[in-house]
Amino acid sequence: MLHAFALNDGRLTRIDFEEGGLCSDQPVWIDAVAPTEGEREWLEQTCRLTLPKPEHLRDIEASARFFEHEDSLHLRSDFLSGTESHSRSVAVAFALKGETLISIHAEDLPIFRLLRIRRTAESGRVEDCRDVLVDLYGMDVEFSADALEKVYADLSNVSQHVLDKPLSDKQAGAVLANIAHAEHVNGRIRRNVMDTQRALSFLVRNKRLTTSQIAEVGQIQHDIESLDGHTAFLFDKINFLMDATVGFININQNKIVRLFSVASVALLPPTLIASIYGMNFAVMPELNWKLGYPLALLLMLLSVAIPFWIFHRKGWLK
Repeated sequence: MLHAFALNDGRLTRIDFEEGGLCSDQPVWIDAVAPTEGEREWLEQTCRLTLPKPEHLRDIEASARFFEHEDSLHLRSDFLSGTESHSRSVAVAFALKGETLISIHAEDLPIFRLLRIRRTAESGRVEDCRDVLVDLYGMDVEFSADALEKVYADLSNVSQHVLDKPLSDKQAGAVLANIAHAEHVNGRIRRNVMDTQRALSFLVRNKRLTTSQIAEVGQIQHDIESLDGHTAFLFDKINFLMDATVGFININQNKIVRLFSVASVALLPPTLIASIYGMNFAVMPELNWKLGYPLALLLMLLSVAIPFWIFHRKGWLK
């Protein structure tokens, strides 16, 4: 699907497609959401540039993600998408050709939907296509900050479960799953803001931004630096909660091992008595001494009771 917008009094105005191409208005932004092969070919012919294939959007080399080709500028960045429970990154390709920005992505991202709504309702905010691109990166950083706040809230709930009272193995398993999810989202956010920072640095170095746009980019980069500190703090907090949870699991396992150790030590004396009593003597006690068998049972009970009484006094049975 293609969304085309023209610039009208600092506001984006949606323009329609006529048969064979766009209407007479000059588009400032063409947003291609999961374009078909026909739409891709039409874009390439109309804008006279080569668009990247979907399988090429995941290249990590800087030369493949940010480059200038003839009279067009190309950028490929990752944007956050998905719900709070399932966050993921979606690759987006940008092409600046003249005074038109072309964006291509496999799914309709919330940041792009929000920008289309905001900039079509507000006037005086957009001067050219580069304003749209800078706004998209700025909103991506805001979206990342909101996601970080959600991670903070999730980890606060996890901290209450971990630090308030001892955890059972089942509870510890659920806590570990929540911590792993928080680490996954935090890692996505950190990678996303780092990718945004690289893209903004490339735009500044390319010298295609105005003075006001460069100032806005500087503010976005300052926000990214603050987010980087938050992600580092969250990684430390995640490691602490992970170690604490694993510690509770080890304590529970040690309790089980301690019970088996106490039982084996307590049952060793009666086993020894029974073994000695059951040997083939020349004279069997229960045949030649009536009190032999009861005495053996009494010795076995005492050999069990005394160690358990000692363990209880030392608190090893709690």
